[in-house]
Amino acid sequence: MTNKQNSPLSYRDAGVDIDAGEALVDRIKPLAAKTMREGVLTGLGGFGALFEVPKRYQEPVLVAGTDGVGTKLRLAFDWDKHDTVGIDLVAMSVNDILVQGAEPLFFLDYFACGVLAVDKAAAVVGGVAKGCELAGCALIGGETAEMPGMYPEGEYDLAGFAVGAVEKSKVINGASIKAGDVVLALASSGAHSNGYSLIRKIIERAGIKPEDPFEDATFADAIMAPTRIYVKPVLAAIEQHGEAIKGLVHITGGGLLENIPRVVPEGLAAHLHKGEWQLPPLFAWLQEQGNVDTQEMYRVFNCGLGMVIVVAAEAADAVKAQLSEAGETVYHVGEIVPQGDGPRVLIKE
Repeated sequence: MTNKQNSPLSYRDAGVDIDAGEALVDRIKPLAAKTMREGVLTGLGGFGALFEVPKRYQEPVLVAGTDGVGTKLRLAFDWDKHDTVGIDLVAMSVNDILVQGAEPLFFLDYFACGVLAVDKAAAVVGGVAKGCELAGCALIGGETAEMPGMYPEGEYDLAGFAVGAVEKSKVINGASIKAGDVVLALASSGAHSNGYSLIRKIIERAGIKPEDPFEDATFADAIMAPTRIYVKPVLAAIEQHGEAIKGLVHITGGGLLENIPRVVPEGLAAHLHKGEWQLPPLFAWLQEQGNVDTQEMYRVFNCGLGMVIVVAAEAADAVKAQLSEAGETVYHVGEIVPQGDGPRVLIKE
């Protein structure tokens, strides 16, 4: 009789399926290939990916960003909807580095799970590849970690890392912002990837199901809508209008109230006019069902504005027109004023 204590063990016995990992890589390679661009020297498969900064940069400054998707993943697990969170992952990092005026060059992802489900992982990474296509950056590497005992079955974690470049003389940091400048904003596609702990609490209170109708679709469609990627139209506007675009703000955690002051210089404030944009139906529903105070809404959510642009007044109409022609919904939401004794951001009726 064979002694179980002495029977041979494999990595599969310990919960790691090498074959599944290889199958996933085979599924990922053609997706990553669609994102290739100038500068890529080596793609997937090596110990490190090589990228050469394009020679059109004279004094390139590298800009790096990293982020995750937060508790939006909890809904992806509960609702078995995995095809868009990869877009969220890319968007959170590339939109962040965009605000310095940087062109995203390449992206890497980290996918960790307890048991690797190839179809589910491929759906997630497929979203990552789609996000990279939308941002114009290359998916040149990443890591898939199968770690038995670390995650419940069916769950995973995601992290993303983006690197971009901007000419040193063209870095956007808000330093030139002055009173009289105009505040434009680009519409969001929904809640993006922020405030989902509160969203889940409201969903629980309201007792909704993902398949319940909402507007012309379902709640799952509205709540899981991927974060909008603003890279291509905003970079084109920067190229056309140069120094007239003085500051960019990605509205993420902290909402409108906490993100805008990150780019507006001390002594100045942004005054936004509530009537210049309409609160989208999803946010109106969240506020009503959660009985959320209006100031709390502005502090937690983007409330329909995903990217804020501070622009010289004389260029505002031209910038707005170009972004509109590129397919963005653009609002002239306010202006920069001396702060005085007021808050850094004031949203006026």
